[in-house]
Formats: sequence, C-alpha cells, structure tokens
Amino acid sequence: MGKGLFIAGTDTGVGKTFVAGVLATLLQARGIDVGVMKPAETGCIRRDGRLYPQDALYLKEKAGSADPVEEICPYALELPAAPSVAADAAGIVIDVEWIADRFHHLSTRHQLIVVEGAGGLLVPLTDTADYTHLIEKLQIPVLVVARASLGTINHTLLTCHWAMHRHLSILGVVVNSPTGSPTLSEEANLEALFKRLPVPFLGHIPHLPDPAFDLSLVEKSIRLDQLLELLELS
Repeated sequence: MGKGLFIAGTDTGVGKTFVAGVLATLLQARGIDVGVMKPAETGCIRRDGRLYPQDALYLKEKAGSADPVEEICPYALELPAAPSVAADAAGIVIDVEWIADRFHHLSTRHQLIVVEGAGGLLVPLTDTADYTHLIEKLQIPVLVVARASLGTINHTLLTCHWAMHRHLSILGVVVNSPTGSPTLSEEANLEALFKRLPVPFLGHIPHLPDPAFDLSLVEKSIRLDQLLELLELS
C-alpha cells in the first residue's frame, strides 16, 4: 500500500493546489508513482448539469493520473464556502469514513498519494469533523504551505503548533508567493519566521506569473531531496 502526504494551507489562497500539483509532477519525474486526491472541493463550476472540481482536475493533470476524477474528488460542491457549509447547502452530509476508504483504495495503486485540503487545518468538513480529524483518520504526514506576506508568521506558527498539539506528523513548511514577489519588509518577515519555525523549512517558491513557467525554477526552490528523505522515499 502506498504512502500519503497531506498538503495543508495556513489560509485560503496560499497556493496549495499549485504546490501540490508541482510536487506531484516533480515526484513523478523522480520515478515515484504519484496519485492525487482533493477530498472535498467547493466553488465548483456547473456545466451541462455537472459540477467540475477545477483543483482536482488540475492535480489529475499534473500527476498524469488515470484515476477517475470522482475518486480523486469524492465531494464536488457548488457553493464557495467551507465544505460543511457547501454540503449543507447541497443537502449532502460528508462522510469522513468514505473519504478515508477512497484514499486507501487509491493508495493500493500508487506509491504516494498527495492529498490537498481546503483552507487550514480547522476548516470544517462536517458539524463534528475538520481536516485535522481527516488527517488523523488517514494517518499521513503534513506539509504546510504558507504565503510570503505580512501575517504569515502568526498564521504559520499557529498552524504548526496546532498540528503538533494534535500529534500530527508535520514534515515542514513551504513558502509560496502567489500574488507577487515579496517586498523588502515581507522578506525580513520571512527571515523572522524561519528563525521561529519548530519544523524544517523546505523551500520558498518564487512568484511565477507565466502559467508556462520552467518547472526547473520551482525544483530549485524546493528541498525535494529532504522531503523525499522525510517521506522515506529516497
């Protein structure tokens, strides 16, 4: 059975999907059979009566996955809100056990399943379960994606300390620049963050406005060998 890696954000809009897709591509290039999963995606576009989970489809493309999108994303929801809220609006109850079952099914096909969450660790999936509960159920390690902006020290340290409080295995932090290159003050802010991180710093991805960017630029920005070692895949 394959291993798993959960991609958690410090907030919404930090670039979790981008980082998860890049990692899937880079790991595939290293000869690792990677599967992907987006347990619940909200804000899905409806076309011809069908909901399209754009993030899940992006991950599927980046991983070169032949798995059906319905398995990659068990819950595609229309309302752009937290999964529990979007599910309530759709008259659906999200089943964490079903998500875990789909994960284990996918993991029989691949060496590693990259699982992307939604927002942060405390975003609710149901009235009683959030993404922390799901990670505990899946028993997989976490990679935190933080944004390179003011406020990231607080968001990132809170995320790390909450994960440690819940005894999650947190491999490290990757900083992403989704909206532009960091200003001088933001760069100084990041240096202050790095000094305080209780977990490894695994890279800082630069701002890449061109969708056809050179993947080698990202590969140089991520400590992939260290991540593989932490995942026991090196």
